[in-house]
Amino acid sequence: MIDAKEYLKKMSAELDGPMKSYIGDEEPKVLMDAAKQYPFAGGKRMRPAMAVACCKAVGGDGSKAVPLAVAIEYIHNFTLIHDDIMDGDEKRRGMPTIHVGYGEPTAILAGDALFAKAYQIIANLDVPAENMRDVLKYVAQAVWDLARGQQMDVNNEGQIVTEEVYLETIKLKTSVLFAAAAAGGAIVGGANPREVKAINEYAIELGLGFQMYDDYLGIAGDSSKTGKSVGNDIRKGKCTCMVTNTIANLKDPELLKEFKSILGNMDATDEQCARAKSIMESVGAIDYNLNLAKQKVENAIAKIQFLPESEEKEFMIALARYAIDRDV
Repeated sequence: MIDAKEYLKKMSAELDGPMKSYIGDEEPKVLMDAAKQYPFAGGKRMRPAMAVACCKAVGGDGSKAVPLAVAIEYIHNFTLIHDDIMDGDEKRRGMPTIHVGYGEPTAILAGDALFAKAYQIIANLDVPAENMRDVLKYVAQAVWDLARGQQMDVNNEGQIVTEEVYLETIKLKTSVLFAAAAAGGAIVGGANPREVKAINEYAIELGLGFQMYDDYLGIAGDSSKTGKSVGNDIRKGKCTCMVTNTIANLKDPELLKEFKSILGNMDATDEQCARAKSIMESVGAIDYNLNLAKQKVENAIAKIQFLPESEEKEFMIALARYAIDRDV
């Protein structure tokens, strides 16, 4: 079985040159520097790797999917820039966030520039016009849904929402861009509509598992590895699956009152956050979240069993499993 992390490292190295080739030394230099910072800094490159792998898995020429892979990563980074502004985050990948380093107006423009460049790249894909339209439909719908999901996430902060609302939020906020990469790659590779639909569904399920595991890392991860302060999601009152499950299953009114008093308290101490985590553990909410994430990943894998055996299919399966077995 392929090691997903090793495959991602190899793909990241192969995509590094193309990733840097689309933004030159135009003026104003400060905007170009700001736009380059995130996409040029590396990262897991899961979405671009997925675009290329899905293209090859359906028998296509992987090199034709490389521009799409770059475009998807630019869109992902455009959303990160704007997310960091909305969240007031000061660090990403160990560096000052772009709005801290370059100021908020330049950061907003850098995000807009990456978004525009992504569509410019897609418009030059080496595919038939009909395939180009299909790729654009998937990508544009994903960005629209992503904005909806981000707003739902903002609305949900400090609120107790149902598990159904939580799952819809993370589907729109996280899964749809994975799906645009996967379905777009399959379209570039010449897949038929039934195959594209199945690969799209694979990526949706993978994205759900990925985000649920991300939420888990947010309260139980190693902050030295994740780069995020463990407990911040509790302080922000982020309504994850673990929170909805805890509240649904806490029968002791005093414990429920204590849990709610910590949730959404920006001044909560590390000890209080640890206490909230132990309350979640006591009702099995953390295990419930991990088991549901695992179920989503198995659903994802089932969607692509129709693909012929290949290194790329192995990677797609390994990537799904890696989504819920990582420390960052």
